[in-house]
Amino acid sequence: MNDRMKRDEADMMKHDPDWEYKIDWTTLGEYLESLERKGISPNVASFVGAGTVRVHELGYANRAPSAEELERMKELVKQAMEEGALGVTTALIYAPANYATTEELIELSKVASTYSGMYIAHMRSEGNAIFEAVDETIRIAREANVPAEIYHLKFSGNSNWNKIDSVTQMIDNANKDGLHITANMYTYTAGATGLDAAMPPWLQEGGMNEWIKRMKDPVSRKRALQEMRTPTNKWENLMLLAGDFDKVLLLGFTNDSLRKNYTGKTLGQVAKLYGKSPEETAMDLVATDSTRVGTAYFLMTEENVKRQIALPYVSFGSDAESSTAAGNFLKTPTHPRTYGNFSRLLGKYVRDEKVIPLEEAIRRLTSLPATNLKIKKRGLLTLGYFADLAIFDPATIEDHSTFENPHHYSTGMVHVFVNGTQVFNNGEHTNAHPGRVVRGPGWKQK
Repeated sequence: MNDRMKRDEADMMKHDPDWEYKIDWTTLGEYLESLERKGISPNVASFVGAGTVRVHELGYANRAPSAEELERMKELVKQAMEEGALGVTTALIYAPANYATTEELIELSKVASTYSGMYIAHMRSEGNAIFEAVDETIRIAREANVPAEIYHLKFSGNSNWNKIDSVTQMIDNANKDGLHITANMYTYTAGATGLDAAMPPWLQEGGMNEWIKRMKDPVSRKRALQEMRTPTNKWENLMLLAGDFDKVLLLGFTNDSLRKNYTGKTLGQVAKLYGKSPEETAMDLVATDSTRVGTAYFLMTEENVKRQIALPYVSFGSDAESSTAAGNFLKTPTHPRTYGNFSRLLGKYVRDEKVIPLEEAIRRLTSLPATNLKIKKRGLLTLGYFADLAIFDPATIEDHSTFENPHHYSTGMVHVFVNGTQVFNNGEHTNAHPGRVVRGPGWKQK
């Protein structure tokens, strides 16, 4: 983080003082070490964001980096890899990450490759242009000589549900060609992100303040509204993919009035209260809240969720923060995957619906991701490995978090040990904080 990035982060925190914290780090390694010093129960690891190094050098500009800027971006990736990053990641649906070209991502991933790292991507499209997005991911893996992972593989919008066979064939073919392409997923038919995923990238260029200015400018607003209503493969419009404004659920505000009046309502419902179109209402909400506004989009089909679970190279990630059902967390709804993703897999899909055997589910929760991420001495019950143990009752494990009442813990998890220390005892936290930084293959111990 450079000084500008720190100022931007501090300005954002002023909008939601419940979540203010001191930025006492500059590099990725320093951030992870600061977490460890404060005391954490789980282990932590991280990739380095391609979007982060882009903002460091270019800010929020929608342009290609100069040769000198690209070299500095590559140097930042090198530093992060040596501090223990697992590889390079990006989120290509969102500005400013989606300003990057494939060639830029290949160059950054080549640096990760020299440290045996990997490339992991929230692809440019999970809907209308998913074939092109998978092609791009495979191309980056091939030309940068890195393993690649698609994070939270999904097929968004009912017109894209039938693309699962073609995409899995693309992945299978790449793996047969000698590449290493994997994926992970969450076990729900709704995704959660923000209203930014319903607005064109050019509208958001320059960061939040410039985004708000454009939404208030009549000419820019009219152009944006037209683009938000027009199907396209040039950018991912989750609002159109949802196909129904009542499938767009509003979850996260910082403005107290918005939080009180509209949390848990759909965009369609709030639009009626505003007396405006849903697209205009979305702009007004972002401008008033000065955030992207946390949102859930109901986009996927249960049949595809089950078919993805059955794929042997798919592991599982909650795509969520590690929160507690108390304090400030209770002020803001969250996606139920935050509390229920893994217990839902083990209870609903393994025990009740028998989509995959229990042993296969355990492999995909443990040794598969540890192997993909090249994390040493974790993921197996083996002599000499770290004692990270999750002990659950397969007969009773169950998720209880819902969109209506998300802040509910799962049941059936009995004991958890992290690095040999018990952090969960008969369903209760022990207040132990033995979590450590888990570093990637390029780590150079100082």
